[in-house]
Amino acid sequence: MKAAVFVEPGRIALEERPIPDIGPLDALVRVTTTTICGTDIHILKGEYPVRKGLVVGHEPVGVIEKLGSAVEGYREGQRVIAGAITPSGHSYASLDGCHAQCGAGTRHGFKPLGGWRFGNTIDGCQAEYVRVPDAMVNLAPVPDGLSDEQVLMCPDIMSTGFAGAESGRVRLGDTVAVFAQGPIGLCATAGARLRGATTIIGVESVPGRMAMARRLGADHVVDFRQVDPVEEILRLTEGRGVDVAIEALGTQQTFEACLRVLRPGGVLSSLGVYSTDLKLPLGPFAAGLGDHTIVTTLCPGGKERMRRLMNVVAAGRIDLGPLVTHRFKLDEIEAAYDLFGHQRDGVLKVAITP
Repeated sequence: MKAAVFVEPGRIALEERPIPDIGPLDALVRVTTTTICGTDIHILKGEYPVRKGLVVGHEPVGVIEKLGSAVEGYREGQRVIAGAITPSGHSYASLDGCHAQCGAGTRHGFKPLGGWRFGNTIDGCQAEYVRVPDAMVNLAPVPDGLSDEQVLMCPDIMSTGFAGAESGRVRLGDTVAVFAQGPIGLCATAGARLRGATTIIGVESVPGRMAMARRLGADHVVDFRQVDPVEEILRLTEGRGVDVAIEALGTQQTFEACLRVLRPGGVLSSLGVYSTDLKLPLGPFAAGLGDHTIVTTLCPGGKERMRRLMNVVAAGRIDLGPLVTHRFKLDEIEAAYDLFGHQRDGVLKVAITP
């Protein structure tokens, strides 16, 4: 099969690989559509380490090609998705309800991100076929009538962005700021609206993303190249600050800005992937006495999460199809990485079809 492989920092290339073998609890899925994530760009740049030769990608939509001997409740030929996070369902973390950290704490020491396996610790799905581990925990049938592109965001960015609003405890009538309106931030904006926020303030400078933010629920979009976003958000809230600030970029500047616009007792919900140490500014942190909550979230996975997200799409509560701005064949994966990695031509998300 053809597969996109991490060769070395700065290079992901298309290679020929054997079709994966599967075990009793696994499924082999023929990938019909996948996409590239910002985390894949961190891998490409060498900012997040994975082993050389790994097949990358963690957002599969496809058809069951083969089922493991112990897998029940599914059939070959069935359309399915699997989340970017694939918990085992029987680890301590899974049984404690923390599916994203499945397998993170072991007798060999602590390792975060245990539930993220595709394109991290096992071969991923930017390929013609992918082995889905623990299939009965992770495969979610795609409802009739939904296209690949309608559910393409469910495995990662929709789940992650919505989780930013959920972990942030957004309530009816809340004011929410979302810093950065890339794909994750846009989904966080949509999630805040679905949770009942009545004032949502996006922070962005790219015109296309600003327009998409308004389309998905932002009441105000602050262009940080034109005004100081902290000052503008405080003006919009009459000095009160926001109830929830969602950080969706992964930089010191945006993390600190979230803290500066947060009301006392508010929640900073962090979704960014950080590549350097973070510092807490003394004043906005109120010397540790501001009753702030700072929470981080890794994309929730598993079939029940996927089922719920697809229900939201099927019910017409949200349409994330417009986030797909470019389409490539798997043979063009290197060009797709070049476009997405350099954020050219107004790209939001790309659809990759083997």
